[in-house]
Amino acid sequence: MKLSGEVLGSKESGDCIDPAKLAFMAERVKKVHAMGCEVGIVLGGGNIFRGLSGEGRGVNRVTGDSMGMLATIINALAMMDALEAIGVPTRVMTAIEMPKLAEPFIQRRALRHLEKGRVVIFGGGTGNPYFSTDSAAALKASEIGANALLKATKVDGIYTADPKKDPKAKKYSTLKYETALEKRLKVMDSAAFALCMDNNIPIVVFDFFDPDALEGVVVGKTVGPIVS
Repeated sequence: MKLSGEVLGSKESGDCIDPAKLAFMAERVKKVHAMGCEVGIVLGGGNIFRGLSGEGRGVNRVTGDSMGMLATIINALAMMDALEAIGVPTRVMTAIEMPKLAEPFIQRRALRHLEKGRVVIFGGGTGNPYFSTDSAAALKASEIGANALLKATKVDGIYTADPKKDPKAKKYSTLKYETALEKRLKVMDSAAFALCMDNNIPIVVFDFFDPDALEGVVVGKTVGPIVS
């Protein structure tokens, strides 16, 4: 599951990480974990720092992306704490080695954690600049042999255009990888779509703030568009 870092923040309080939103997310994950699902999570870091926005303020792109990757690790540790507080065994694995805080990502070890019923949170993106956390989610889904990549967003699907700007924007129910790439749909970046296409991993897009959506996806209900 790919979670946007931005949904962790609070515009009202100005907090980068809102404890109430973090707890809400953790409870949703706990429900599907209790259903017997193996769950891997990639978190964005946009609530703290985004490399592209830093470049616009004079920060070198490589430096900015490195800062953004560290932001994802902060979010990963926060999510780990929230999950363990409600009894969900969790491990954080990072693409950037920091042994005092988390384990380095090793594919076989990640698979073993999942087999033992632990939620695994992948922090640090891909460990390389110029790659988004969408790409990191597609990469990790490929490496662990995921059945699907679940893209949790703040909207209820994929549209032909931004529905807030274009009242004629239409919502997709299903679409092909090739269509998403050709139209450069903004729900994920092109590298993520291409990687999922190459490894035949369907992408399910849904509104994470719908309290029943994640469980619905897991049991096969149609709660959002599927890219396949």
